Amino acid sequence: MFRSIPPAHVVFVAGATGYTGRFVVEALRKLRIETHAHVRPDSKEIARWQDEFGAMGARVDLTPWDQDTMNDRIRTIDPTIVFALLGTTKKRAKLVAAAGSNRNDETYEKIDYALTLMLLDAVRASGLQPRFVYLSSVGVPAKPSSNAYLDVRRRVEEQLTTGSVPYTIARPSFIHGPDRDDARPAETLFAKVTDAAVSFAGALGAAEVRERYRSTDGRLLATNLVMVALDPAAENTTIDGSVLRRFDPPG
Repeated sequence: MFRSIPPAHVVFVAGATGYTGRFVVEALRKLRIETHAHVRPDSKEIARWQDEFGAMGARVDLTPWDQDTMNDRIRTIDPTIVFALLGTTKKRAKLVAAAGSNRNDETYEKIDYALTLMLLDAVRASGLQPRFVYLSSVGVPAKPSSNAYLDVRRRVEEQLTTGSVPYTIARPSFIHGPDRDDARPAETLFAKVTDAAVSFAGALGAAEVRERYRSTDGRLLATNLVMVALDPAAENTTIDGSVLRRFDPPG
């Protein structure tokens, strides 16, 4: 599938401070690609990300999540690739509530869906044709689901596959590792159980099942997301976990 990498790119990364996002920024900069790493303007860790991303040579972008403002920003940057790596968790919603803010502002609907669609609409409004690389999930259903997390991703995927913006949809399995900022013991345990099950399936000859469903860590996933994003043959395709581990992270 993978072909030669075109020489010049400008990349906008939404969700750059997430577990996968920060490694996407790192992988892009190791390839010396101009990278605009978006950080929420209300983040309490702006200084941290300015230091970390700045050390990589990335440009920290603090564009507010407002449709007209985001439209203007995408038009100004004129990206060739836009990464949509946005996502929240139930744990984060609890932390937001504990801090005195409205937990309803930190839901799958408000973050994973609405902000991703705002970014997609900004690309549409720009009149440009960058590749929109969307981090989805294994298990996305074909029809509406009661699982809010997966149903949001189904709806975003539908917007992409029926629209005119070039896209690549990535569907990894569990993403976890010891280098996460937030510990997720339950998710890590479930990933280990799943890995054991699919390894057994692989031993019985179902190698494709094993590779599609076993877990991955942020750096490995990011490396492969970047390589897929740079590959012309991956345009307007949906990529599963078996493809998202073909390239080892650079040393």
